[in-house]
Amino acid sequence: MSLIRADLLKEFAFWSTLLVIKILAMALLTARVRFGKKVFANPEDNFDKKSKITTDDPDVERVRRAHRNDLENILPWFVMTPIWLTTGPSYFLAMILIRTFVAARFVHTLVYAIVPRQPHRAVAFFVGYGITMYQAISTLLHNL
Repeated sequence: MSLIRADLLKEFAFWSTLLVIKILAMALLTARVRFGKKVFANPEDNFDKKSKITTDDPDVERVRRAHRNDLENILPWFVMTPIWLTTGPSYFLAMILIRTFVAARFVHTLVYAIVPRQPHRAVAFFVGYGITMYQAISTLLHNL
């Protein structure tokens, strides 16, 4: 017998795969901004005389911070969600939480790295954070 129902595992697999692609795309977005502004962090990356070597370009750093925020929030969710799914939540609840988390992370990137907006960024952050915290607390209570 599986610890996670097949339908829940399939839901998690699909949506978490989208998040993996999103995280990988953040590296490409960083590169796009670097090349667009001709701003590089390492001397060996200086391809022409118009390029600048710096680690403090505000546009590049904004994208890098958004990427780091993904790593700080999506990776714990990747660990917590399969553990939470072993507690036997309803399909509807699991589907809503998984899809909402993924949507919140996409919105967070949009309003952080591409079109900066508050309070949209904070709302997107706290929606995802709240889901992960709910799953963690729910799992703890289930296993007491």
